[in-house]
Amino acid sequence: MFSSAPAASVLVLPAPAKLNLFLHIVGRREDGYHQLQTVFQFLDFGDELTFAAHDELELVCDLPELVNDENLILKAARMLQEHAGCKKGARIKLVKRLPMGGGVGGGSSDAATALHGLNILWGLGVTEGELAELGLKLGADVPVFVRGHAAFAEGVGEKLTPVTPEEYWYLILKPDCHVNTTEMFRHQELTRDTRPIKVCAALNGLHGNELANDFQPLVRRLYPEVDKCLMLLDNSGNSSMGQAMMSGSGACVFVPFASREQAETTLAGIGSDVDGFVARGVNVSPLHNSIIQLEQP
Repeated sequence: MFSSAPAASVLVLPAPAKLNLFLHIVGRREDGYHQLQTVFQFLDFGDELTFAAHDELELVCDLPELVNDENLILKAARMLQEHAGCKKGARIKLVKRLPMGGGVGGGSSDAATALHGLNILWGLGVTEGELAELGLKLGADVPVFVRGHAAFAEGVGEKLTPVTPEEYWYLILKPDCHVNTTEMFRHQELTRDTRPIKVCAALNGLHGNELANDFQPLVRRLYPEVDKCLMLLDNSGNSSMGQAMMSGSGACVFVPFASREQAETTLAGIGSDVDGFVARGVNVSPLHNSIIQLEQP
């Protein structure tokens, strides 16, 4: 899919956020990687990448500290060049809206958008499956952004089963801290033996009290800013559709609502000392909707 999208000279594509609607750690492999179960859903909010033909690979951003060789956008670009035997360049402009260390997939989403965008810009015709395999080398949750559909994920996050959870409106708060995912996975107090569940049980338990984020007790104990935001959401009223929860390894926390108005009213009542936003949960990635529009004559 999408391998036949026409080549372009300038391309603007979204890199949407994601939420982990729950996250269970069900084991640890001999190589040290953790076995997870989660449901990924996208948000209609995120970063934006602009791709333009250029002699060399160049990344520009309004946050200069993000422009370095470790940025996943440049790693994705070089990996795609090598895979396809491509010597073309590109100037990539990143508009960064998603918080770093927020658990909403900013870097992974940027990488997936880079893979799709450069595949189109350079007219390579690399398949979606190949892009997902490349993405997995960059991070465990890059493939779900490449595939572009809400999914029940297992393994290290790469075994994806498409699902269609309710598309609620979410109030997301961004605590003023950066949670180090690597440190959280290595922490001796992290729970790693949650009992595995089936995909049906996962969907039936969403937004109730049956499912949780196994990182949450540890993170809220180590990061008072996260604990504060979770308490703010828990005490914000009873109009939400479920419990407040942390996304990924944090720091962002969220709660679902039936309408945008309810979510925005709740955000307004929390006050201005905490950064937050309202977005719609969507089961088809805004990135994929943008690519589909490109394919239409």
